[in-house]
Amino acid sequence: MSKWGVAETAGYHAPMSTSRRKALPPSPDPLPIPVPDSHTHLDLTLADADGGGLTTVAEAVDRAAATGIDRMVQIGIDVPSSRWAASVAAEHPAVLATVALHPNEAPRLADLDAALREIESLAASARVRGIGETGLDYYRTGVDGRAAQHESFRAHVGLAKRAGKALVIHDREAHDDVLRVLDAVGAPDTVVMHCFSGDEDFARECVRRGYVLSFAGNVTFANAGALRDAARATPLGQLMVETDAPFLTPVPYRGRPNASYLVPLIVRVLAEAKGVDIAELCASLSATTERVFGPWTSDDRPAGTP
Repeated sequence: MSKWGVAETAGYHAPMSTSRRKALPPSPDPLPIPVPDSHTHLDLTLADADGGGLTTVAEAVDRAAATGIDRMVQIGIDVPSSRWAASVAAEHPAVLATVALHPNEAPRLADLDAALREIESLAASARVRGIGETGLDYYRTGVDGRAAQHESFRAHVGLAKRAGKALVIHDREAHDDVLRVLDAVGAPDTVVMHCFSGDEDFARECVRRGYVLSFAGNVTFANAGALRDAARATPLGQLMVETDAPFLTPVPYRGRPNASYLVPLIVRVLAEAKGVDIAELCASLSATTERVFGPWTSDDRPAGTP
């Protein structure tokens, strides 16, 4: 186990089996100021929703907008999902995309270089604003797969720097090595620690490096005091919120499918943990997410944006 501590996180993404599917939770009260979901998997959400009023991207976008989640970032985890993410972002103004090979995908590939070339090609799309989720995962992949993970991670770091786009990191039980790789090869200007899973000390190390920490539904869990401490240690300007849907559904609906419209439940816990007014937090979350990914209303990133 890392010296930084580990909180519960999602594993390698795969749709729930039919036997595990449950009804979607009800919609929470809307936020006072719109906030983006900085990391979601609409493809998996629609597959896991079991009907429930979410059968298309448009329905998912509309339901999220009704609770104050007016923008979202669709995340790629392999070549097919990255193609899908880029396509959906091109079709839906409320959606931006990232593209990548998930760290657990890298050891599975017969031709990692070919897959990376495809990801680099997709990254050229104007509405693809990030490279991720990439990183290291020592929970799902054993020692034999780590060399491929490191090779893939380093390649994604280089791609993010060449493309001038945010690097979105998946880090599970690999805190020390993630920082070691980034320190060794040089991090891009914008780094997002997706579904932050470390403790306060690890948060401070990431903050010191200028990284943005994105908190998901597990920050609401009763046993997640260390995560809430990490959120308290994170400046507002380096804080984002995400669902990682359909995983990590926030309290009180833990165990049921997650979706972007449930972000208000996470935001309210973060506001309480940090002791800030919820409207102030919403405004900051929106501004930080647009600084990281650029404006949703344009196919171009603003001048000077990392």
